[in-house]
Amino acid sequence: YQRRVRGQGDDVALYDAMFDEMAAPLVDLLVADGAKREQIEIQKFLELRYHGTDTPLMIRRPSDNDYSSAFIALHTQEFGFILQRPLHIDHVRVRVVYSPKTTIRRIAQKTMDSVPLEVTRCYFEGGWRDTPVYRVDECGVGGVLQGPCLVLLETSVVVVEPDCTATITSSGDISIIINSTSTPTLSTQVDQIQLSIFSHRFMSIAEQMGYTLQRTAISVNIKERLDFSCALFAPDGALVANAPHLPVHLGAMAEAVRWQIAHLSDWRDGDVIMSNHPEAGGSHLPDITVITPVFHDNKPVFFVASRGHHADVGGATPGSMPPHSRALADEGAAFTSVRIVRNGVFDESVVASTLVGTRCLHDNLSDLKAQVAANQRGIALVHALIDEYTLPVVQAYMGHVQEAAAAAVRSMLVRIADRHAAGDERVVRVRAVDRMDCGAPIALTLSIDRQERRATFDFAGSGAQVVGNINAPRAVVYSAVIYSLRCLVSEEIPLNSGCLDPIEISVPRGSLLWPSEDAAVAVSYTHLTLPTIA
Repeated sequence: YQRRVRGQGDDVALYDAMFDEMAAPLVDLLVADGAKREQIEIQKFLELRYHGTDTPLMIRRPSDNDYSSAFIALHTQEFGFILQRPLHIDHVRVRVVYSPKTTIRRIAQKTMDSVPLEVTRCYFEGGWRDTPVYRVDECGVGGVLQGPCLVLLETSVVVVEPDCTATITSSGDISIIINSTSTPTLSTQVDQIQLSIFSHRFMSIAEQMGYTLQRTAISVNIKERLDFSCALFAPDGALVANAPHLPVHLGAMAEAVRWQIAHLSDWRDGDVIMSNHPEAGGSHLPDITVITPVFHDNKPVFFVASRGHHADVGGATPGSMPPHSRALADEGAAFTSVRIVRNGVFDESVVASTLVGTRCLHDNLSDLKAQVAANQRGIALVHALIDEYTLPVVQAYMGHVQEAAAAAVRSMLVRIADRHAAGDERVVRVRAVDRMDCGAPIALTLSIDRQERRATFDFAGSGAQVVGNINAPRAVVYSAVIYSLRCLVSEEIPLNSGCLDPIEISVPRGSLLWPSEDAAVAVSYTHLTLPTIA
């Protein structure tokens, strides 16, 4: 039963009488049905949220009655930050639970007969094993069975695996202890089965981040249009794995993470950085990247990042995508590196002072908090992976996954070179030129070294930067190249920076593929990225 109320977080003592009032009719209802009062438990909850937010959390009454501390701990766990705001109470809830004492079947107290009913053969990891068979009633209370063995119950059979120990309880239950010390440690050497497992584990981290972002964001762009991407990065900023989100984000996000690593030296656990500038690995300005380091033993061992298209960041027109912008300043607020979470505290004032001119600051704040929460989900999953396999193994397979992608790209390059080669030439060159509507050329010379199994993407000859907004940041060109490579690879590999290991990309500075830092770039995605991929 719950009741909607309005109150401040420091008024929690005033709700004790409401708890009792709400619980009384529920308790009487259970008693009328035959329940005993002493076996009824009353659970008390307050639904709390920060002032001005729309994400409440249900907090069960703590033993010390300190709801505020319990809320802050849960909010930090779920979203990765706290706010310097008062707490509001939305709902008061009580749950009345009847837990009758049940009669437990007892088995006879007897000395265990160590002789099994029979010995059969079962297959476990490592091969066939002689496996004794016991009946639970014949084992007696406290009987200890060493695996492997089978224990017969009235309607089922319990398998006790090797290196496990089973103990019979007084109620006939079987308590099994897994001897974790005997579990073989996974080697850092590559194993093809484990490579596939880690590849999917890394990808699942990015997928779970995306689910969290979509669920907690409020803007149409992210929640419904799904204009966002999440990914996991190596300590040097190389892309490890991504979810199947927007391809044009994913290659560019690696450049954004690398830029932050190169320009920031004071990374601290609990800090979060946001950036959107094209020179810092950004795309167009509404795409804000939120980057969080994953610390282990007081040093960053991974990075997680999420990029989302925000509804507005200022500029000449609502939406920050002016069709006739001629400079980056026309398109909204641009920033290379802003620390929005410091020591676990979300700094709303910094966001407000950075997004000058935005027309919907509330949406910006909410979506940024959703991105921080998505990153926090990624951090928790990375820590779980490290706890399961150890950091050296996880980082080793991070490298193996990237090496597998590089090997697949090398094989693909050789196939393409063989198809276009005119004899035994070592270097095969293919050139193509496309033109924009304004006449500006996009030129690409692809040179594949058949012996080295490497390729160079040379965009020399592309048009100069234009006075308009079809210029593309260099990071977007990297996205187009890595996505094209992934499409050409026939093997099932995750999209990661390993795809670019055998690739060299040359983009002329001052061209419309690498414009100056103040050039307009609003519509480069649709007007220039697709021709580059084609």
